[in-house]
Amino acid sequence: MRNTTPRRRSAPFVAGLVGGGLLIISKLWRKSKTTKEDVEVLAKMPIRFPYEDLRVATDDFAERIGRGGYGSVFKGVLADGTRVAVKCLDKLDKGKKAVLTEVETIGNLQHSNLLRLIGFCSEKSYKVLVYEYMSNGSLDTWIFQNDQRPFLDWQTRKKIILDIAKGLAHLHEECRQTIIHFDIKPQNILLGPNFNAKISDFGLSKVIDEGTGQVQVSMRGTPGYIAPELCKLPPGRITEKIDIYSFGIVLLEIVCARKNVDHSLPESDFHLVRMLQNKAEEDRLIDIVENVDECMQSDKEEMLRMIKIGAWCLQDDPERRPLMSTVVKILDGVMEVDTNLVYVFSHSLIASPIANHHISSAQLPASVLSNPR
Repeated sequence: MRNTTPRRRSAPFVAGLVGGGLLIISKLWRKSKTTKEDVEVLAKMPIRFPYEDLRVATDDFAERIGRGGYGSVFKGVLADGTRVAVKCLDKLDKGKKAVLTEVETIGNLQHSNLLRLIGFCSEKSYKVLVYEYMSNGSLDTWIFQNDQRPFLDWQTRKKIILDIAKGLAHLHEECRQTIIHFDIKPQNILLGPNFNAKISDFGLSKVIDEGTGQVQVSMRGTPGYIAPELCKLPPGRITEKIDIYSFGIVLLEIVCARKNVDHSLPESDFHLVRMLQNKAEEDRLIDIVENVDECMQSDKEEMLRMIKIGAWCLQDDPERRPLMSTVVKILDGVMEVDTNLVYVFSHSLIASPIANHHISSAQLPASVLSNPR
């Protein structure tokens, strides 16, 4: 249910909540005449929901579809019939920070491959974020072993990879300021009814300083997806190439339908990037993909090309990794993969901690924003 309170009353709150990023709201209301452009800007801003509206939308928070370290996510339906995922944050300090980060970062972003933040609530002790509902859940439940779900065909997997690349290209190169996500992984990729993929969970994201072209941060993200320069003490130069490394890992996981780090496999195979390095030395890259069935034989050349894109994104030297716009062009078939790739991944030789253990995460895993499983 949309907030029926006049927007004039809520605008100063939003501006105060997210600082300079959304001051435009209060400025617009001080103008004597609202232009068409002003209306378009306001239409993109997240709605401030009264807590009572969200309580009604979720039937008193009856259907919990996930729970994480900082709260729960509930399925809801707004008064206009829109299905939503309602994230209620338990820890007040962390919850306030999460609301600030999400609204400030993606509050006015509109892209078909970024999860839409519909609105928020910051009323008394309640800190809530309201997202669009993604009926097919998170990517990890489809690409990792799951007997309850069918295997994604190659065309669908290619489409998902392209969708992720387009979403990152928008964050890195098409926004007014470059945004680094810092936690790209299958759990943070949500799938719609036609397997359209959207990047979610911006709780760790940062905006790059325009003057230096980089950002100063402590280590953050999920082990197994963290770029090597972020693991250095002190960290190396941190740019959007952090996300490109993580994208490379996710791409290989989608192609190979397995986790980057899987301790259930033999020691020689449990680390996917190390296995990639070994197979490259033997000139047998395609062998990192197991169980290529008959219907996928015709796709082997495309799969090999995709593996090379992943390897390009995983280069030890961040400067050697491609821009996401370049990856999109390659996936669209208008550019070729760099032929001068280095298949020596020094970070793959370091013992990896258990994957999916968050570092400095202030958000629930995105998989809980999806339907019940």
